[in-house]
Amino acid sequence: MSADIPQEYLRYKDKVAIVTGGSKGIGEGCVRVFVRHGAKVVFCSRGENEGRQLEEVVNKTGPGESLYVKCDISKEDEIKNLIDTTVEKYGRIDCLINNAGWHPPFTRIDDFSADDFRSLLNLNLVSYFIAGKYALPHLRKTKGNIINMSSLVGQLGQLGSSTYVATKGGISALTRALAVDEAEHEVRVNTVSPGNVWTPLWNDASKDSDDPAMMKEAGADAQLLGRFGTIEETGELCLFLAAEGTFITGIDVPFSGGAELGYACKTRIGNKKGVY
Repeated sequence: MSADIPQEYLRYKDKVAIVTGGSKGIGEGCVRVFVRHGAKVVFCSRGENEGRQLEEVVNKTGPGESLYVKCDISKEDEIKNLIDTTVEKYGRIDCLINNAGWHPPFTRIDDFSADDFRSLLNLNLVSYFIAGKYALPHLRKTKGNIINMSSLVGQLGQLGSSTYVATKGGISALTRALAVDEAEHEVRVNTVSPGNVWTPLWNDASKDSDDPAMMKEAGADAQLLGRFGTIEETGELCLFLAAEGTFITGIDVPFSGGAELGYACKTRIGNKKGVY
């Protein structure tokens, strides 16, 4: 299907994008959408088998292309290699999508250690800082952009997720500060904050719950639109910010289906339904 898009409608033709955590979930959606619109996409993950499989699939459909690079984004030298490999292969960077991260199991602050928090900060927030630091010299040359994937709970809070929410709030704050700094170079920096998007993480969480069907239903019902978002819808939003959103910087876009709107039960009944 993607190869049938006329050349004049390819929205990111021959631009170069990097996607961290790109082998599945929201990252996969970004890889597929950007390649469909003619981009050259370098994406990374720790899971090499998944990464190679996705690379093969999207390169068969085009019209852009992808390159998988194995990378543990908790390690600075591997992030630097990701950036260097991209520039060596394609000679430029137009967009960095910081997406890789993790949501720990739900628990109260009493059961998190300080080392747990430090490790999660390194994975979810410091990795964004490092990738941005190494990519920005190249993004300044192309007047490119950074898209930092956060979460709606970074704005709203979430039960049993104090460390995770703190990392996501930090991502939004980092975005605003970088947008101020990089405006002089015409580099735009924005955040996307998804609500409930159906991903492998959601699928695993629902399977591990006491009532998978109820958890899935409650997750869908949290949105005004009554369903989960899809990974490719998230990719389309990121493509808009990269390709068309040329006067947009420093904002945090809720990709939420209206989840943050209206009053809702937040006590015992909601907990029983698996919403919180």
